[in-house]
Amino acid sequence: MPKKTAILHSAQEVFGQHGYSTTTMKMIAEKAGVAFGLVAHYYGNKESLFITAGFSMIDDLLATLSHKTRKARSGLDGVRLFVESYLTFTQEHRRTFPVLIRCSPFSDVELPAERERIADKFLEIIRALQVFVRRGQQDGSINPELPEAETAFLIYSNIVGAVRTTMITPYNVPGLYAETVRYVVRSLGVAAESSIPPFLRPSSMVD
Repeated sequence: MPKKTAILHSAQEVFGQHGYSTTTMKMIAEKAGVAFGLVAHYYGNKESLFITAGFSMIDDLLATLSHKTRKARSGLDGVRLFVESYLTFTQEHRRTFPVLIRCSPFSDVELPAERERIADKFLEIIRALQVFVRRGQQDGSINPELPEAETAFLIYSNIVGAVRTTMITPYNVPGLYAETVRYVVRSLGVAAESSIPPFLRPSSMVD
């Protein structure tokens, strides 16, 4: 593995485990088995490396999601494959994925100046998901009355909740990932709307 790549992977693992404030460039260099100066040479300062580590993980995730969902038979099937593939990705990258728990708009970002930039990067994931919501509403597999953007955010919130529960809480919930997929799919079906009490529906959904 090239040293630059080894440094990036080590940074993802160390930042994910220790967070931004506690991690030092020296820790990353030692993890990667390289000289301290080489880390700075390739990635500049700690802040820059933290952002690069997080954004690189998002890019890898998006590439995987694009590949896994390319044969979706419908919008709802695309959502199912998206959620399944996302959760599987977190398991396959269990040592490095936690960097996205640290470098996330859904956490207390330790770099307030970068919060908006991080949020914009995460929107790439949500917009990719929104494509399948729109497709499903057009092909009839997803309830057309559901608000498109809000639905994509709600689906992603379910993903984030399942990942955080699995990775950073003491709770052991067998089958949580599989049930998350089923829960999301059930919530989007064309019959799902009738089960929502009128007082909980957005005004646009109430007769």
